[in-house]
Parts: sequence; C-alpha cells; structure tokens
Amino acid sequence: MKSLMLLTAALALLFAGFVFADEAELKPQTTCPVMGGKIDTNSYTDYQGQRIYHCCDACKTTFLKDPEKYFKKIAEDSVILENIQKTCPVMGGKIDKDVYTDYNGRRVYFCCASCKKKFAKEPEKYLNKLPGKNLNKDEESMEMKGHKHKEHKQQ
Repeated sequence: MKSLMLLTAALALLFAGFVFADEAELKPQTTCPVMGGKIDTNSYTDYQGQRIYHCCDACKTTFLKDPEKYFKKIAEDSVILENIQKTCPVMGGKIDKDVYTDYNGRRVYFCCASCKKKFAKEPEKYLNKLPGKNLNKDEESMEMKGHKHKEHKQQ
C-alpha cells in the first residue's frame, strides 16, 4: 500500500513538472499559422476567444475554412495567442486570469475552478460561447487583390 502511494505521488510530481515546463515554453505568436509568414497585426481573425494574427488578409478566409487544423499547428508550435475573452464561457461571469486551461491551441479563462471542470467535460459546447466565433460577411467574400499568395508556402 505504501509503495502504491509513493508511486502515485511520484507520478503526480512528474506530471506536474511536465505541465509547468509546457507553460514556461509557450511563446507569443510571431508567424501566420496558415502561410508561416511574419504576422501583420492589422490582419487578424477573432475566433473562440482568441485573436489569431495572419501575414495577410487572404489568410483570414483560409483559416476559417478549417480552424481546427490551424489551432493544432498553433498548439504543436507552443504558441500562446492573444486572448480577447472577457467572460467565463460556462457561467458568463468575469474571468479570473489565474483560472484557465490550455485546450487545443487556445487559452480559455474561467470565473472559478468549478467552471474549469465543467469545461473539461464538454469543451466544444463551451468553446462556441467564446467571442469571435462567427465568420464576418466581409471576410467571407474577401478577394486576394494585390496579394501574390503563390509566393508563400502553405503549411
């Protein structure tokens, strides 16, 4: 019994070390998740509480065609996006910046630990309550005028 408790404690400490190591390695976004070019802070998409910067306006539409693909890349690259969230997606209360989870390339803030637990059970339900999730009609009809997209290599 004592051995099992020691093993459990050791695993918990090891896991905690990985969690904190991952958080320490997160870096701000500097490249476009679509084309890999340097970001232009005037070209961005607000989606599920995150502000995703792009290298050009044409990448906004490309991002919105398959956002999960690009969130996966963002997570793999250990990038932390600018968060535009003001309220908890579970209860709607004011967020506490000390209560959050990193979920598939998104940092999601909550008002309390209870809401964080509810989110963990049904993340997709609550992601859809975050700001900026809808495609803007202007972005939907955007053209690539004046932009030589072939010069970029899509990632």
